[in-house]
Amino acid sequence: MGHALQIMIEFPDDLARFHLPIGVQHRLDALLDRQDRGQALTDDERQEAEGLVNLADLLSLLKLRSERVGNGAAGE
Repeated sequence: MGHALQIMIEFPDDLARFHLPIGVQHRLDALLDRQDRGQALTDDERQEAEGLVNLADLLSLLKLRSERVGNGAAGE
């Protein structure tokens, strides 16, 4: 049988911090643009792009969760 684990995370008040830094976002955009134009990425570039997309998704999820927690706390 599985065990439940609850983790408390303190989110910063500055939600704008939950995004890729501009230089990293530019790199991801460049890789995705090349791929969209039909230019093959190297294995390393493809792994880099996948990792950056995963990181961007995680940051977005954290931002959404922190907004939900913030809205819930305001309604209590």
